[in-house]
Amino acid sequence: MNADESRLAESLDQLSDVAAEAGLDPAAARDEGLRVAAALAEAVPGAPPAWAEVAHPGLTDLARINEAFFDAASRGRRWRGAPTDLLEALVASRHTLAPEYAEALTEVASSAVMLGTAPIWVIANASAASGAYLAAARLSSQRVPAFPGSESDAERRLLGGTPGMGLGSPDTMRPSIPGPIDPRLLDLLQPDRLAAQGGPPGGQDSGATASAALADPPAEPRTPAEPEKSVEELLAELDAMIGLERVKKEIHRQVALLTVEKMRTEAGLKAHKMSRHLIFVGNPGTGKTTVARLVGGIYKALGLLPTGQLVEVDRSELVAGYVGQTAMKTAEVCAKATGGVLFIDEAYALTGDQYASEAVNTLVKEMEDHREDLVVIVAGYPDPMVGFIAQNPGLASRFTTTIEFDDYSDDELLAILDSIAAGSDYELTDDARTRVRHQLEATPRTPAFGNGRFSRNVFEHAVGRHAWRLKDATEPTRDDLRLLTADDFTDQPDTPADEPAHAPADPPADGTAADDAPGAPEQDPAAVRADPDGPADADEAVSDGQTEQDGQTEQHEQHDTSATEHEDTA
Repeated sequence: MNADESRLAESLDQLSDVAAEAGLDPAAARDEGLRVAAALAEAVPGAPPAWAEVAHPGLTDLARINEAFFDAASRGRRWRGAPTDLLEALVASRHTLAPEYAEALTEVASSAVMLGTAPIWVIANASAASGAYLAAARLSSQRVPAFPGSESDAERRLLGGTPGMGLGSPDTMRPSIPGPIDPRLLDLLQPDRLAAQGGPPGGQDSGATASAALADPPAEPRTPAEPEKSVEELLAELDAMIGLERVKKEIHRQVALLTVEKMRTEAGLKAHKMSRHLIFVGNPGTGKTTVARLVGGIYKALGLLPTGQLVEVDRSELVAGYVGQTAMKTAEVCAKATGGVLFIDEAYALTGDQYASEAVNTLVKEMEDHREDLVVIVAGYPDPMVGFIAQNPGLASRFTTTIEFDDYSDDELLAILDSIAAGSDYELTDDARTRVRHQLEATPRTPAFGNGRFSRNVFEHAVGRHAWRLKDATEPTRDDLRLLTADDFTDQPDTPADEPAHAPADPPADGTAADDAPGAPEQDPAAVRADPDGPADADEAVSDGQTEQDGQTEQHEQHDTSATEHEDTA
Protein backbone atom coordinates (compact mmCIF):
# COMPACT_ATOMS: atom_id res chain seq x y z
CA MET A 1 0.00 0.00 0.00
CA ASN A 2 1.43 3.39 -0.94
CA ALA A 3 1.08 6.54 1.15
CA ASP A 4 -2.13 7.73 -0.52
CA GLU A 5 -3.78 4.33 -0.16
CA SER A 6 -2.69 4.16 3.48
CA ARG A 7 -4.21 7.58 4.08
CA LEU A 8 -7.56 6.39 2.71
CA ALA A 9 -7.38 3.23 4.83
CA GLU A 10 -6.65 5.28 7.95
CA SER A 11 -9.54 7.65 7.25
CA LEU A 12 -11.91 4.68 6.85
CA ASP A 13 -10.67 3.22 10.15
CA GLN A 14 -11.32 6.58 11.81
CA LEU A 15 -14.84 6.65 10.34
CA SER A 16 -15.54 3.13 11.61
CA ASP A 17 -14.24 3.99 15.09
CA VAL A 18 -16.50 7.03 15.39
CA ALA A 19 -19.47 4.97 14.18
CA ALA A 20 -18.79 2.27 16.76
CA GLU A 21 -18.55 4.86 19.53
CA ALA A 22 -21.88 6.32 18.39
CA GLY A 23 -23.58 2.93 18.49
CA LEU A 24 -23.62 2.41 14.73
CA ASP A 25 -22.39 -0.61 12.78
CA PRO A 26 -18.69 -0.02 11.97
CA ALA A 27 -18.93 -2.24 8.88
CA ALA A 28 -21.82 -0.15 7.55
CA ALA A 29 -19.80 3.01 8.16
CA ARG A 30 -16.80 1.58 6.31
CA ASP A 31 -19.01 0.59 3.38
CA GLU A 32 -20.48 4.09 3.36
CA GLY A 33 -17.00 5.60 3.34
CA LEU A 34 -15.89 3.38 0.46
CA ARG A 35 -18.91 4.50 -1.57
CA VAL A 36 -18.13 8.15 -0.87
CA ALA A 37 -14.50 7.63 -1.87
CA ALA A 38 -15.42 5.88 -5.13
CA ALA A 39 -18.04 8.49 -6.05
CA LEU A 40 -15.62 11.37 -5.51
CA ALA A 41 -12.68 9.63 -7.24
CA GLU A 42 -14.77 8.34 -10.15
CA ALA A 43 -13.11 10.67 -12.66
CA VAL A 44 -9.59 10.46 -11.16
CA PRO A 45 -7.21 8.60 -13.51
CA GLY A 46 -5.80 5.50 -11.85
CA ALA A 47 -8.17 5.61 -8.89
CA PRO A 48 -9.89 2.19 -9.24
CA PRO A 49 -6.80 0.03 -8.53
CA ALA A 50 -5.75 2.27 -5.63
CA TRP A 51 -9.27 2.19 -4.18
CA ALA A 52 -9.43 -1.60 -4.58
CA GLU A 53 -6.14 -1.99 -2.71
CA VAL A 54 -7.98 -0.58 0.33
CA ALA A 55 -11.46 -1.98 -0.32
CA HIS A 56 -10.53 -5.44 -1.58
CA PRO A 57 -6.90 -6.28 -0.74
CA GLY A 58 -5.52 -8.99 -2.96
CA LEU A 59 -7.95 -8.38 -5.82
CA THR A 60 -5.85 -8.14 -9.00
CA ASP A 61 -8.25 -8.78 -11.88
CA LEU A 62 -8.73 -5.38 -13.55
CA ALA A 63 -12.24 -6.13 -14.76
CA ARG A 64 -13.39 -7.13 -11.28
CA ILE A 65 -11.62 -4.12 -9.76
CA ASN A 66 -13.40 -1.76 -12.13
CA GLU A 67 -16.73 -3.49 -11.59
CA ALA A 68 -16.45 -3.13 -7.81
CA PHE A 69 -15.23 0.47 -8.04
CA PHE A 70 -17.92 1.75 -10.39
CA ASP A 71 -20.64 -0.14 -8.56
CA ALA A 72 -19.61 1.58 -5.32
CA ALA A 73 -19.40 4.92 -7.13
CA SER A 74 -22.90 4.59 -8.57
CA ARG A 75 -24.27 3.87 -5.09
CA GLY A 76 -22.40 6.79 -3.55
CA ARG A 77 -23.02 9.59 -6.06
CA ARG A 78 -25.99 10.94 -4.14
CA TRP A 79 -23.60 11.70 -1.26
CA ARG A 80 -21.39 14.01 -3.34
CA GLY A 81 -23.60 16.90 -2.24
CA ALA A 82 -25.68 15.52 0.61
CA PRO A 83 -25.16 13.91 4.03
CA THR A 84 -24.73 10.15 4.05
CA ASP A 85 -27.37 7.86 5.56
CA LEU A 86 -25.47 7.22 8.78
CA LEU A 87 -24.65 10.90 9.20
CA GLU A 88 -28.36 11.65 8.71
CA ALA A 89 -29.16 9.13 11.44
CA LEU A 90 -26.79 10.87 13.84
CA VAL A 91 -28.13 14.29 12.86
CA ALA A 92 -31.75 13.18 13.29
CA SER A 93 -31.01 11.98 16.84
CA ARG A 94 -28.87 15.06 17.55
CA HIS A 95 -26.09 12.76 18.63
CA THR A 96 -23.06 14.49 20.10
CA LEU A 97 -20.79 12.54 17.75
CA ALA A 98 -22.45 13.82 14.57
CA PRO A 99 -19.73 16.51 14.08
CA GLU A 100 -16.96 13.94 14.59
CA TYR A 101 -18.56 11.59 12.07
CA ALA A 102 -18.90 14.46 9.59
CA GLU A 103 -15.23 15.35 10.05
CA ALA A 104 -14.25 11.72 9.50
CA LEU A 105 -16.19 11.77 6.23
CA THR A 106 -14.26 14.86 5.13
CA GLU A 107 -11.03 12.92 5.73
CA VAL A 108 -12.35 10.16 3.48
CA ALA A 109 -13.25 12.74 0.81
CA SER A 110 -9.83 14.38 0.97
CA SER A 111 -8.04 11.04 0.79
CA ALA A 112 -10.16 9.81 -2.12
CA VAL A 113 -9.14 12.54 -4.55
CA MET A 114 -5.47 11.88 -3.78
CA LEU A 115 -5.62 8.39 -5.25
CA GLY A 116 -4.45 9.83 -8.57
CA THR A 117 -4.05 13.14 -10.40
CA ALA A 118 -7.44 14.71 -9.77
CA PRO A 119 -8.84 17.33 -12.19
CA ILE A 120 -9.63 20.69 -10.61
CA TRP A 121 -13.39 20.17 -10.72
CA VAL A 122 -13.02 16.85 -8.86
CA ILE A 123 -11.14 18.65 -6.10
CA ALA A 124 -13.95 21.22 -5.99
CA ASN A 125 -16.50 18.40 -5.73
CA ALA A 126 -14.61 16.91 -2.79
CA SER A 127 -14.56 20.27 -1.06
CA ALA A 128 -18.28 20.72 -1.72
CA ALA A 129 -19.06 17.25 -0.35
CA SER A 130 -17.03 17.95 2.78
CA GLY A 131 -18.89 21.20 3.25
CA ALA A 132 -22.23 19.41 2.94
CA TYR A 133 -21.26 16.90 5.64
CA LEU A 134 -20.02 19.60 8.00
CA ALA A 135 -23.05 21.80 7.35
CA ALA A 136 -25.43 18.96 8.19
CA ALA A 137 -23.66 18.30 11.47
CA ARG A 138 -23.56 22.03 12.16
CA LEU A 139 -27.32 22.39 11.73
CA SER A 140 -27.99 19.46 14.05
CA SER A 141 -25.70 20.51 16.89
CA GLN A 142 -25.93 24.29 16.59
CA ARG A 143 -26.19 26.35 19.69
CA VAL A 144 -26.19 30.12 19.60
CA PRO A 145 -23.06 31.49 21.32
CA ALA A 146 -23.71 34.16 23.89
CA PHE A 147 -21.16 36.39 22.25
CA PRO A 148 -18.79 36.19 19.27
CA GLY A 149 -15.83 33.98 20.02
CA SER A 150 -17.60 31.76 22.55
CA GLU A 151 -17.97 28.79 20.23
CA SER A 152 -16.55 25.43 21.14
CA ASP A 153 -13.41 24.04 19.50
CA ALA A 154 -15.54 21.61 17.50
CA GLU A 155 -17.71 24.46 16.25
CA ARG A 156 -14.66 26.43 15.19
CA ARG A 157 -13.37 23.41 13.28
CA LEU A 158 -16.65 23.17 11.42
CA LEU A 159 -16.38 26.85 10.51
CA GLY A 160 -12.85 26.55 9.23
CA GLY A 161 -11.05 27.73 12.36
CA THR A 162 -12.39 31.26 12.61
CA PRO A 163 -13.69 32.30 16.05
CA GLY A 164 -16.71 34.50 16.42
CA MET A 165 -18.52 33.18 13.38
CA GLY A 166 -21.18 31.02 15.05
CA LEU A 167 -24.35 30.45 13.08
CA GLY A 168 -27.23 32.41 14.48
CA SER A 169 -25.21 34.92 16.46
CA PRO A 170 -27.07 38.23 16.09
CA ASP A 171 -23.98 40.34 15.78
CA THR A 172 -21.95 38.20 13.43
CA MET A 173 -20.94 39.54 10.06
CA ARG A 174 -20.64 37.41 6.94
CA PRO A 175 -17.14 35.92 7.06
CA SER A 176 -14.78 36.45 4.19
CA ILE A 177 -13.05 33.12 4.71
CA PRO A 178 -13.69 30.42 2.14
CA GLY A 179 -14.93 27.90 4.69
CA PRO A 180 -13.59 24.50 5.71
CA ILE A 181 -11.27 23.19 3.02
CA ASP A 182 -8.69 20.50 3.69
CA PRO A 183 -5.14 21.92 3.36
CA ARG A 184 -4.22 18.89 1.26
CA LEU A 185 -6.88 19.88 -1.27
CA LEU A 186 -5.48 23.41 -1.31
CA ASP A 187 -2.06 21.92 -2.03
CA LEU A 188 -3.49 20.25 -5.13
CA LEU A 189 -4.49 23.70 -6.41
CA GLN A 190 -0.93 25.10 -6.35
CA PRO A 191 0.39 26.25 -9.77
CA ASP A 192 2.91 23.43 -10.12
CA ARG A 193 0.24 20.81 -9.40
CA LEU A 194 -2.23 22.46 -11.79
CA ALA A 195 0.37 22.62 -14.55
CA ALA A 196 0.93 18.90 -14.18
CA GLN A 197 -2.73 18.32 -14.95
CA GLY A 198 -2.21 19.60 -18.46
CA GLY A 199 -5.27 21.66 -19.19
CA PRO A 200 -8.99 21.78 -18.57
CA PRO A 201 -10.76 19.27 -16.34
CA GLY A 202 -10.57 15.77 -17.73
CA GLY A 203 -12.18 12.42 -17.32
CA GLN A 204 -10.94 8.95 -16.60
CA ASP A 205 -8.11 7.11 -18.26
CA SER A 206 -8.58 3.74 -19.87
CA GLY A 207 -7.95 1.95 -16.59
CA ALA A 208 -10.60 3.96 -14.81
CA THR A 209 -13.14 3.50 -17.55
CA ALA A 210 -12.63 -0.13 -18.45
CA SER A 211 -16.03 -1.00 -17.03
CA ALA A 212 -17.78 2.34 -16.88
CA ALA A 213 -20.53 0.63 -18.83
CA LEU A 214 -21.29 -1.23 -15.61
CA ALA A 215 -22.26 2.02 -13.89
CA ASP A 216 -25.83 3.28 -14.00
CA PRO A 217 -27.68 2.78 -17.30
CA PRO A 218 -28.74 5.88 -19.23
CA ALA A 219 -31.43 7.84 -17.49
CA GLU A 220 -34.95 7.33 -18.70
CA PRO A 221 -36.63 10.41 -20.15
CA ARG A 222 -38.73 12.33 -17.72
CA THR A 223 -42.45 12.28 -18.16
CA PRO A 224 -43.46 15.18 -20.42
CA ALA A 225 -44.81 18.17 -18.59
CA GLU A 226 -48.53 17.96 -17.99
CA PRO A 227 -50.88 18.71 -20.73
CA GLU A 228 -50.34 21.53 -22.92
CA LYS A 229 -49.28 24.68 -21.19
CA SER A 230 -49.02 27.82 -23.28
CA VAL A 231 -45.86 29.87 -23.69
CA GLU A 232 -47.43 32.56 -21.52
CA GLU A 233 -48.17 30.09 -18.72
CA LEU A 234 -44.64 28.69 -18.80
CA LEU A 235 -43.08 32.15 -18.81
CA ALA A 236 -45.32 33.03 -15.86
CA GLU A 237 -43.88 30.03 -14.00
CA LEU A 238 -40.39 31.27 -14.82
CA ASP A 239 -41.20 34.79 -13.66
CA ALA A 240 -42.68 33.43 -10.42
CA MET A 241 -39.32 31.92 -9.49
CA ILE A 242 -37.47 33.83 -6.81
CA GLY A 243 -34.40 35.74 -8.00
CA LEU A 244 -32.69 34.72 -11.27
CA GLU A 245 -33.37 38.08 -12.92
CA ARG A 246 -30.64 37.68 -15.55
CA VAL A 247 -31.89 34.21 -16.38
CA LYS A 248 -35.46 35.40 -16.81
CA LYS A 249 -34.38 38.26 -19.06
CA GLU A 250 -32.34 35.96 -21.31
CA ILE A 251 -35.08 33.32 -21.58
CA HIS A 252 -37.61 36.02 -22.53
CA ARG A 253 -35.15 37.28 -25.16
CA GLN A 254 -34.73 33.77 -26.56
CA VAL A 255 -38.50 33.31 -26.74
CA ALA A 256 -38.90 36.61 -28.60
CA LEU A 257 -36.22 35.69 -31.13
CA LEU A 258 -37.65 32.23 -31.74
CA THR A 259 -41.20 33.53 -32.00
CA VAL A 260 -40.29 36.13 -34.61
CA GLU A 261 -38.14 33.60 -36.49
CA LYS A 262 -41.13 31.26 -36.67
CA MET A 263 -43.46 34.04 -37.87
CA ARG A 264 -41.00 35.09 -40.60
CA THR A 265 -40.76 31.50 -41.82
CA GLU A 266 -44.55 31.17 -41.89
CA ALA A 267 -44.75 34.44 -43.86
CA GLY A 268 -42.37 33.08 -46.50
CA LEU A 269 -39.50 35.35 -45.45
CA LYS A 270 -35.93 34.33 -44.92
CA ALA A 271 -35.21 33.68 -41.28
CA HIS A 272 -31.82 33.39 -39.64
CA LYS A 273 -31.63 30.00 -37.97
CA MET A 274 -30.33 30.69 -34.47
CA SER A 275 -28.90 27.91 -32.34
CA ARG A 276 -31.30 26.66 -29.70
CA HIS A 277 -28.64 24.86 -27.66
CA LEU A 278 -27.69 26.54 -24.38
CA ILE A 279 -24.89 26.70 -21.80
CA PHE A 280 -25.99 27.12 -18.17
CA VAL A 281 -23.24 28.21 -15.77
CA GLY A 282 -23.59 28.67 -12.03
CA ASN A 283 -23.22 27.07 -8.63
CA PRO A 284 -25.35 24.16 -7.39
CA GLY A 285 -28.81 24.97 -6.12
CA THR A 286 -29.43 27.94 -8.41
CA GLY A 287 -32.29 26.48 -10.44
CA LYS A 288 -30.54 25.21 -13.57
CA THR A 289 -32.49 21.96 -13.84
CA THR A 290 -35.80 23.69 -13.15
CA VAL A 291 -35.16 26.25 -15.86
CA ALA A 292 -34.01 23.54 -18.29
CA ARG A 293 -37.34 21.77 -17.79
CA LEU A 294 -39.21 25.03 -18.45
CA VAL A 295 -37.14 25.59 -21.61
CA GLY A 296 -38.26 22.19 -22.90
CA GLY A 297 -41.88 23.11 -22.26
CA ILE A 298 -41.49 26.52 -23.90
CA TYR A 299 -39.88 25.05 -27.02
CA LYS A 300 -42.71 22.54 -27.24
CA ALA A 301 -45.35 25.27 -26.83
CA LEU A 302 -43.65 27.25 -29.62
CA GLY A 303 -43.87 24.21 -31.89
CA LEU A 304 -40.09 23.82 -32.04
CA LEU A 305 -39.99 20.46 -30.23
CA PRO A 306 -42.56 17.66 -30.49
CA THR A 307 -42.55 16.48 -26.85
CA GLY A 308 -40.35 18.75 -24.72
CA GLN A 309 -39.29 16.08 -22.18
CA LEU A 310 -36.10 16.51 -20.15
CA VAL A 311 -33.43 13.77 -20.06
CA GLU A 312 -30.66 14.52 -17.57
CA VAL A 313 -27.32 12.70 -17.71
CA ASP A 314 -23.68 13.01 -16.69
CA ARG A 315 -20.46 11.47 -18.00
CA SER A 316 -21.16 8.00 -16.62
CA GLU A 317 -24.34 7.76 -18.70
CA LEU A 318 -22.58 8.72 -21.94
CA VAL A 319 -19.19 7.01 -21.68
CA ALA A 320 -18.70 3.23 -21.89
CA GLY A 321 -15.70 1.06 -21.14
CA TYR A 322 -14.31 0.39 -24.60
CA VAL A 323 -13.75 2.27 -27.83
CA GLY A 324 -16.85 1.93 -29.98
CA GLN A 325 -19.22 1.30 -27.09
CA THR A 326 -19.23 4.95 -26.07
CA ALA A 327 -20.61 6.05 -29.43
CA MET A 328 -23.48 3.58 -29.13
CA LYS A 329 -24.20 4.57 -25.54
CA THR A 330 -24.23 8.30 -26.35
CA ALA A 331 -26.40 7.75 -29.41
CA GLU A 332 -28.86 5.76 -27.30
CA VAL A 333 -29.16 8.58 -24.77
CA CYS A 334 -29.66 11.13 -27.56
CA ALA A 335 -32.39 8.92 -29.05
CA LYS A 336 -34.25 8.99 -25.75
CA ALA A 337 -33.94 12.78 -25.60
CA THR A 338 -34.97 13.34 -29.22
CA GLY A 339 -38.10 15.46 -29.28
CA GLY A 340 -37.07 17.23 -26.11
CA VAL A 341 -34.07 18.49 -24.13
CA LEU A 342 -30.87 16.62 -23.26
CA PHE A 343 -29.39 18.16 -20.09
CA ILE A 344 -25.73 17.24 -19.46
CA ASP A 345 -24.60 18.06 -15.93
CA GLU A 346 -20.89 18.71 -15.26
CA ALA A 347 -20.33 18.49 -19.01
CA TYR A 348 -16.63 19.32 -18.60
CA ALA A 349 -16.12 15.75 -17.39
CA LEU A 350 -16.28 14.88 -21.10
CA THR A 351 -12.67 15.93 -21.67
CA GLY A 352 -9.26 14.42 -21.24
CA ASP A 353 -9.41 10.93 -22.75
CA GLN A 354 -10.38 9.06 -25.91
CA TYR A 355 -13.70 7.91 -24.46
CA ALA A 356 -14.78 11.45 -23.66
CA SER A 357 -13.72 12.59 -27.14
CA GLU A 358 -15.75 9.78 -28.67
CA ALA A 359 -18.79 10.85 -26.66
CA VAL A 360 -18.40 14.49 -27.71
CA ASN A 361 -17.94 13.60 -31.38
CA THR A 362 -21.06 11.44 -31.26
CA LEU A 363 -22.97 14.20 -29.49
CA VAL A 364 -22.02 16.72 -32.19
CA LYS A 365 -23.17 14.30 -34.89
CA GLU A 366 -26.49 13.66 -33.13
CA MET A 367 -27.05 17.41 -32.71
CA GLU A 368 -26.55 17.83 -36.45
CA ASP A 369 -28.69 14.84 -37.45
CA HIS A 370 -31.53 15.93 -35.14
CA ARG A 371 -31.11 19.69 -35.29
CA GLU A 372 -34.88 20.19 -35.68
CA ASP A 373 -35.99 18.03 -32.76
CA LEU A 374 -33.20 17.90 -30.19
CA VAL A 375 -32.01 20.67 -27.88
CA VAL A 376 -28.90 20.14 -25.76
CA ILE A 377 -28.19 22.13 -22.59
CA VAL A 378 -24.79 21.71 -20.92
CA ALA A 379 -24.29 22.90 -17.36
CA GLY A 380 -21.58 23.37 -14.75
CA TYR A 381 -19.12 25.80 -13.21
CA PRO A 382 -18.12 28.73 -15.49
CA ASP A 383 -14.37 28.25 -16.00
CA PRO A 384 -14.34 24.50 -16.74
CA MET A 385 -17.19 24.99 -19.22
CA VAL A 386 -14.92 27.24 -21.30
CA GLY A 387 -12.44 24.38 -21.70
CA PHE A 388 -15.20 21.94 -22.56
CA ILE A 389 -16.65 24.09 -25.36
CA ALA A 390 -13.18 24.93 -26.72
CA GLN A 391 -12.16 21.28 -27.18
CA ASN A 392 -14.30 20.72 -30.28
CA PRO A 393 -15.10 23.22 -33.06
CA GLY A 394 -18.47 21.54 -33.48
CA LEU A 395 -19.41 22.47 -29.93
CA ALA A 396 -18.23 26.06 -30.23
CA SER A 397 -20.37 26.64 -33.32
CA ARG A 398 -23.50 25.12 -31.79
CA PHE A 399 -23.38 26.56 -28.27
CA THR A 400 -23.50 30.30 -28.80
CA THR A 401 -25.69 31.34 -25.86
CA THR A 402 -24.52 31.23 -22.25
CA ILE A 403 -26.94 31.92 -19.40
CA GLU A 404 -25.44 32.75 -16.01
CA PHE A 405 -27.22 31.67 -12.83
CA ASP A 406 -26.31 33.99 -9.97
CA ASP A 407 -26.21 32.89 -6.35
CA TYR A 408 -29.24 33.86 -4.30
CA SER A 409 -29.06 36.82 -1.93
CA ASP A 410 -30.00 36.47 1.74
CA ASP A 411 -33.40 38.06 1.08
CA GLU A 412 -34.04 35.64 -1.79
CA LEU A 413 -33.04 32.62 0.29
CA LEU A 414 -35.38 33.75 3.06
CA ALA A 415 -38.16 34.17 0.49
CA ILE A 416 -37.43 30.66 -0.81
CA LEU A 417 -37.68 29.33 2.74
CA ASP A 418 -41.04 31.09 3.19
CA SER A 419 -42.23 29.58 -0.11
CA ILE A 420 -41.17 26.06 0.85
CA ALA A 421 -42.83 26.43 4.25
CA ALA A 422 -46.06 27.74 2.75
CA GLY A 423 -46.16 24.84 0.32
CA SER A 424 -46.24 22.47 3.32
CA ASP A 425 -48.71 24.55 5.40
CA TYR A 426 -46.09 26.01 7.70
CA GLU A 427 -45.30 29.64 8.44
CA LEU A 428 -42.27 31.29 10.03
CA THR A 429 -42.75 33.76 12.85
CA ASP A 430 -40.92 37.09 12.69
CA ASP A 431 -38.44 35.87 15.30
CA ALA A 432 -37.79 32.77 13.23
CA ARG A 433 -37.03 34.88 10.16
CA THR A 434 -34.62 36.97 12.21
CA ARG A 435 -32.89 33.82 13.41
CA VAL A 436 -32.52 32.47 9.86
CA ARG A 437 -31.22 35.82 8.63
CA HIS A 438 -28.48 35.71 11.27
CA GLN A 439 -27.61 32.19 10.17
CA LEU A 440 -27.36 33.34 6.56
CA GLU A 441 -25.14 36.27 7.51
CA ALA A 442 -22.77 33.89 9.28
CA THR A 443 -22.62 31.23 6.57
CA PRO A 444 -19.61 31.30 4.21
CA ARG A 445 -20.50 31.21 0.53
CA THR A 446 -18.18 28.34 -0.38
CA PRO A 447 -18.72 25.83 -3.21
CA ALA A 448 -20.42 23.67 -0.58
CA PHE A 449 -23.12 26.28 0.00
CA GLY A 450 -26.26 24.92 -1.62
CA ASN A 451 -28.15 28.16 -2.38
CA GLY A 452 -31.80 27.11 -2.58
CA ARG A 453 -30.80 23.74 -1.18
CA PHE A 454 -29.66 25.54 1.98
CA SER A 455 -33.19 26.88 2.49
CA ARG A 456 -34.64 23.42 1.94
CA ASN A 457 -32.30 21.83 4.50
CA VAL A 458 -32.94 24.55 7.09
CA PHE A 459 -36.69 24.02 6.66
CA GLU A 460 -36.45 20.26 7.07
CA HIS A 461 -34.36 20.54 10.23
CA ALA A 462 -36.81 23.11 11.61
CA VAL A 463 -39.75 20.77 10.97
CA GLY A 464 -37.96 18.05 12.92
CA ARG A 465 -37.32 20.37 15.87
CA HIS A 466 -40.92 21.63 15.69
CA ALA A 467 -42.20 18.05 15.96
CA TRP A 468 -39.92 17.38 18.92
CA ARG A 469 -41.07 20.57 20.62
CA LEU A 470 -44.72 19.49 20.35
CA LYS A 471 -44.19 15.83 21.20
CA ASP A 472 -45.83 16.16 24.62
CA ALA A 473 -48.59 18.57 23.60
CA THR A 474 -51.98 16.97 24.23
CA GLU A 475 -54.20 19.51 22.48
CA PRO A 476 -52.04 21.73 20.25
CA THR A 477 -53.82 24.58 18.51
CA ARG A 478 -53.82 25.04 14.75
CA ASP A 479 -51.18 27.77 15.14
CA ASP A 480 -49.07 25.48 17.32
CA LEU A 481 -49.05 22.96 14.49
CA ARG A 482 -48.43 25.53 11.78
CA LEU A 483 -45.99 28.12 13.14
CA LEU A 484 -42.21 27.62 13.14
CA THR A 485 -40.58 29.70 15.86
CA ALA A 486 -37.02 30.83 16.48
CA ASP A 487 -36.54 27.82 18.77
CA ASP A 488 -37.10 25.56 15.78
CA PHE A 489 -34.12 27.09 13.99
CA THR A 490 -31.56 26.52 16.71
CA ASP A 491 -30.58 23.55 18.82
CA GLN A 492 -32.18 23.16 22.23
CA PRO A 493 -30.95 20.91 25.06
CA ASP A 494 -34.24 19.02 25.17
CA THR A 495 -33.30 16.04 23.03
CA PRO A 496 -31.56 12.89 24.24
CA ALA A 497 -28.42 13.72 22.29
CA ASP A 498 -26.43 10.83 23.65
CA GLU A 499 -28.81 8.07 22.64
CA PRO A 500 -27.20 5.87 20.01
CA ALA A 501 -28.56 6.42 16.56
CA HIS A 502 -29.63 3.30 14.74
CA ALA A 503 -28.32 2.69 11.31
CA PRO A 504 -30.99 3.07 8.67
CA ALA A 505 -31.85 0.27 6.31
CA ASP A 506 -29.53 -0.21 3.38
CA PRO A 507 -29.94 2.69 0.96
CA PRO A 508 -31.34 1.94 -2.47
CA ALA A 509 -28.66 0.60 -4.77
CA ASP A 510 -29.75 2.94 -7.52
CA GLY A 511 -28.73 5.94 -5.45
CA THR A 512 -32.01 7.80 -5.79
CA ALA A 513 -32.55 9.20 -2.35
CA ALA A 514 -31.48 12.76 -2.65
CA ASP A 515 -32.60 14.65 -5.63
CA ASP A 516 -31.80 17.55 -7.78
CA ALA A 517 -33.83 19.92 -5.80
CA PRO A 518 -32.92 21.06 -2.39
CA GLY A 519 -34.87 18.54 -0.56
CA ALA A 520 -38.21 17.00 -0.45
CA PRO A 521 -41.07 17.66 -1.55
CA GLU A 522 -37.89 18.18 -3.24
CA GLN A 523 -35.94 15.67 -1.47
CA ASP A 524 -32.59 16.82 -0.40
CA PRO A 525 -29.32 18.04 -1.83
CA ALA A 526 -28.41 15.14 -3.88
CA ALA A 527 -29.30 16.22 -7.15
CA VAL A 528 -28.54 16.53 -7.93
CA ARG A 529 -27.64 14.08 -8.68
CA ALA A 530 -26.92 15.58 -8.55
CA ASP A 531 -26.19 14.50 -9.78
CA PRO A 532 -26.66 14.82 -8.68
CA ASP A 533 -27.63 17.30 -8.62
CA GLY A 534 -26.31 17.07 -9.11
CA PRO A 535 -24.54 15.74 -10.51
CA ALA A 536 -25.29 17.27 -8.97
CA ASP A 537 -24.24 17.77 -9.67
CA ALA A 538 -26.67 19.04 -8.13
CA ASP A 539 -26.60 20.27 -10.51
CA GLU A 540 -28.28 21.44 -9.85
CA ALA A 541 -31.48 23.73 -7.60
CA VAL A 542 -34.84 24.04 -6.01
CA SER A 543 -37.73 22.21 -7.66
CA ASP A 544 -40.88 22.65 -5.57
CA GLY A 545 -39.12 25.63 -4.29
CA GLN A 546 -36.34 26.10 -6.70
CA THR A 547 -33.34 23.75 -6.58
CA GLU A 548 -31.40 21.59 -8.89
CA GLN A 549 -29.37 18.87 -8.00
CA ASP A 550 -26.10 17.91 -8.92
CA GLY A 551 -26.69 14.09 -8.90
CA GLN A 552 -29.57 12.28 -10.09
CA THR A 553 -32.52 14.52 -10.34
CA GLU A 554 -36.09 13.48 -9.89
CA GLN A 555 -39.10 15.39 -11.10
CA HIS A 556 -41.36 16.75 -8.39
CA GLU A 557 -44.93 17.93 -8.40
CA GLN A 558 -45.18 21.66 -7.81
CA HIS A 559 -47.29 22.95 -4.94
CA ASP A 560 -47.78 26.30 -6.66
CA THR A 561 -45.84 28.57 -8.99
CA SER A 562 -43.80 30.12 -6.21
CA ALA A 563 -43.07 26.86 -4.47
CA THR A 564 -41.90 25.00 -7.58
CA GLU A 565 -38.64 26.63 -8.24
CA HIS A 566 -35.45 25.27 -6.73
CA GLU A 567 -34.08 22.21 -8.23
CA ASP A 568 -30.69 21.10 -9.53
CA THR A 569 -27.46 19.80 -8.68
CA ALA A 570 -25.83 21.12 -11.73
